[in-house]
Amino acid sequence: MTTHPSSHRGPDLRLVALVFAAAAAILLVRAFYGRAGVPFFADTDDAMRMVMVRDLFNGQPWYDLTAHRLNTPYGAELHWSRLIDLPLALLLALFTPLLGADLALVAAGAAWPMLLLAVLLWLSATLAHRLVGPEGVLPALVLPVLSPAISAEFTPGRVDHHNVVILLTLAMVWTGVEAIKRPRFAIACGLLAATALAIATESLPTIAAAILVMGLAFVADPSRARTMRHFGLAFAGGAMVHLAIFRPPSRWLEPACDVLSPVYVAVALVVAVVFTLASLLPLRAWWQRLVLLGLLAAIGMGAVAFAYPQCLGGPYGALDPWLQANWIASIVEARPWFITITELPAYAIAVGVPALLATAVVVIRLRTVPQQRAEWAALLVFMVCTALVMLAQVRGARLAVMPAMPAAAWLIVSARQHYLAAPRLRTIAGLVLSWLAFAGVVLSLLVTAVVNVVPGRPQQMAEARASKEPCLLPSAFADLAALPPERVLTPIDLGAHLLLYTPHEVVAAPYHRNEQGVRDAYRFFNDPIASARAILDARGIGLVVLCPAMAELKGLPSRAEDSFASLYAAGKLPAWLQDVSLPGATLQVFAVLPQ
Repeated sequence: MTTHPSSHRGPDLRLVALVFAAAAAILLVRAFYGRAGVPFFADTDDAMRMVMVRDLFNGQPWYDLTAHRLNTPYGAELHWSRLIDLPLALLLALFTPLLGADLALVAAGAAWPMLLLAVLLWLSATLAHRLVGPEGVLPALVLPVLSPAISAEFTPGRVDHHNVVILLTLAMVWTGVEAIKRPRFAIACGLLAATALAIATESLPTIAAAILVMGLAFVADPSRARTMRHFGLAFAGGAMVHLAIFRPPSRWLEPACDVLSPVYVAVALVVAVVFTLASLLPLRAWWQRLVLLGLLAAIGMGAVAFAYPQCLGGPYGALDPWLQANWIASIVEARPWFITITELPAYAIAVGVPALLATAVVVIRLRTVPQQRAEWAALLVFMVCTALVMLAQVRGARLAVMPAMPAAAWLIVSARQHYLAAPRLRTIAGLVLSWLAFAGVVLSLLVTAVVNVVPGRPQQMAEARASKEPCLLPSAFADLAALPPERVLTPIDLGAHLLLYTPHEVVAAPYHRNEQGVRDAYRFFNDPIASARAILDARGIGLVVLCPAMAELKGLPSRAEDSFASLYAAGKLPAWLQDVSLPGATLQVFAVLPQ
């Protein structure tokens, strides 16, 4: 295949707009008309995000990241970034006078992911145009929409930070590739890396890839010293600015492993110092540059590890070991890709095969096509880093899909050229398969069809997905919303939605910084009933609200014989829990009576 020369004119914006309009229409119709009975804010993170956004909109200070109605009566500080809250709050300000408070939440929740999707598709088209040429633009626009990992994160109602991280990941890939020939793009890449870090530590693998790209580019060619230095200085400067945005001056030196803090600013400063020093030393041999970078990096990172040893265990290293074993370990998306194939085969194949295949495609292209090897090698670094994260935790697939798009586009364009040169059955099959291999939705349907043939498998999967969705609809909370504010204990996954749709306070929602609230929720359902009562009394709980479909009601295997979960299953709850549920209500409500 002959690679198209790069062009700075960019992709055809009319094609970008057409594909975006079609994708947005499908996503909006599916969200509002094709998913009856499915909550608009289906994920607890989306509901909690809107709680925080609404609090900011109603006047909560910028630096106050405490969810005051969570972990009642104490409150719990979350580790989320206001960089996501701000645009959503602005959308609320725009829509509230027009639609009212309730509909404004929905309108903001629909508009935000659509705006992000438009930028994502433009970036994907721009990167494919840069590496593959105009013919690569269409696959780079269509295939992301056909990926379950992407469509799930850009659907209306998805307002958590993951879609922004996906967008920033692709932006880092694009600017990192452009920086190979255009050094000023290294500044943009460094600033994007700092912004991604400020939003979520899940960006760390992509940031590490960007650092590797800049360092290895210098190792391969000393004329790229300025590029490397620009990236390091921009990354460090951006990290310090974002720390000032995120924390008040009194907390700038407060270390934290799960959020932007002096720990990560120190890492950025190490990158800046290492890259600057290395760029100023006249080393002729590539191995000398590699050794120098390695030694300086080892010294710098060793100093950071010495200063902040508590972060060597990762963002959750300080979490209660019991919660790590009984809560974090049970999160399906945190499991390795190879294990998820047996649990969620359709999704695992649909997101994993394109990412892994694309890596092989880039390796083949590097060996067979001499043009633009440095740019494609930079892309390969990003792809390998994100694919490794996906293999370790399947949720990493959402970051691995978009860097794979140029490789998919190159393969499809190559197959099309082979077909046009010799239109026969073999080349037709090659062209069709090149599309299907990266069309995640098609792969998902094929795997689902195969799985459905396995005796008992569909029923097992259906039971595993026992629906809790009716409990998360706004209508389920209508009766509770009419009551005066009360302190409530709920299953963990019900807490965020109760905060969103009612004025009440809750003990727990699934956030690791609310460690005591999550631990108390587990204790309430699994410890002896006397301990459960003590938790209610200590927190001043007036209501216990349950969703029968949620897992907490089944309890842990180690639950006490007289635990709430065991007594609830036997229909023998104590008299001090009075069922005050209304007939036909989705949620069960128990009033806590004096003993």
